Amino acid sequence: MKNVLLQEKSRRTQIRELTEKVIEKLLLFCAIVAIIVVFLIVGFIFTQGWSVIQKYGIAHFLFNLEWEPLAEPVQFGLLPMIVGSFVVTFGALLISVPLGISCAVFLAEFAPQWAAKRIRPAIELMAGIPSVVYGFWALVVLVPLIMNYLGGRGLSILAGSIVLGIMALPFIISIAEDAIRAVPKEYREASLALGATHWQTVKYVVLPAAKSGILTAIILGMALTIGETMAVILVIGNAAIIPDSILCMVRTLTAHIALEMGYAAGEHQQALFVAGIVLFVVIMILNSLALLIYKRAGV
Repeated sequence: MKNVLLQEKSRRTQIRELTEKVIEKLLLFCAIVAIIVVFLIVGFIFTQGWSVIQKYGIAHFLFNLEWEPLAEPVQFGLLPMIVGSFVVTFGALLISVPLGISCAVFLAEFAPQWAAKRIRPAIELMAGIPSVVYGFWALVVLVPLIMNYLGGRGLSILAGSIVLGIMALPFIISIAEDAIRAVPKEYREASLALGATHWQTVKYVVLPAAKSGILTAIILGMALTIGETMAVILVIGNAAIIPDSILCMVRTLTAHIALEMGYAAGEHQQALFVAGIVLFVVIMILNSLALLIYKRAGV
């Protein structure tokens, strides 16, 4: 009887080890496939745009103010779209960063248990709302408000910044809250033992200790907003100009690609791939910066 039990136990152990090895190999295969797909996409984008870069030079795309793909000679200036992308993104960060970090501090340090349990699901629900819904809401509600009370046509940098700021909030809140909660309790206890108030402890001890995680949240929020397409197409007016106020219409790189790729052909289409290359490089820089912050913090 004892031998039978030992044999059964050994058989189960072998089955478990075999199952773990199969799952491990399957996960490795999925990871390799994901990496290959990313490299194929990147290779395709660079391949499509490289010939037109060689013909006109990268400076023609980065510093030219005119986008006239059907003119003679053609003009493929991406500078207005690059400026528009960064202006709208910066405006979104001005809204989302103070609100997001404040909400993260409240949830992690001050919120009662019952309140936190209700607020967190609402924040997670915000992250699941499609971007086109945010854009349609802004088009119907926000744009008329701006037009009636601030002037202009309502389609503007301000409208795009507000809607992107709202969209970035759940991501910034979640990452910043996790960073604040990761600060060891001993830091708080030591500060309180020295006579500091709760707010002083948060301000002078907890937030500096969580600085790397908070900066990462901000950078990832910036990457999210600069890569958003559908919501901004609806509310920024899509004019390829250098703006001179927050009520001006602009066009972002993502909106530029989405609006013109459907009918573009030849060098026009290749120039849009160059816009994709510029956008890809910007987002890769932001993601690499976030990874560098994590490594320096020893995360």
